[in-house]
Amino acid sequence: MVGGLGNEGNEEITDINVTPLVDVMLVLLIIFMVTATYIVNQSINVNLPKAKTGKDIAAKNLAFVLDKDSNLYLNGEKITFGDIETRIGRELKKDAPGPLQALIAADRDTPHGAVIKLIDTVRKNGITDFAINVQAEELR
Repeated sequence: MVGGLGNEGNEEITDINVTPLVDVMLVLLIIFMVTATYIVNQSINVNLPKAKTGKDIAAKNLAFVLDKDSNLYLNGEKITFGDIETRIGRELKKDAPGPLQALIAADRDTPHGAVIKLIDTVRKNGITDFAINVQAEELR
């Protein structure tokens, strides 16, 4: 009997200690929760018009947004009308399956001319499929 252990010191450990595993999983969960807030795209506050025939579109889109002051955004990043050709060209060069579509969201107070200019610029640069983003109105 060395150190007062007797035969107990020769026994094999057959149980799995899950405490370190739980600690690691909790740390990973916390990291995921903190970084998830940074992954979400920044949104631009626009007041979308309502349409009874509106619906969600799930496709490969370039999201153009015109705010009420006619500021233009592409996928959440502020751009100018002059930047559209370069940005669309870059997206068309990517080897992604399916056609590229433009999803246009304009604030209700955006001048009509700015929306038409955006549609015309997008079409001139090779995107013929586009959708106007509206907020679906509840049917009564």
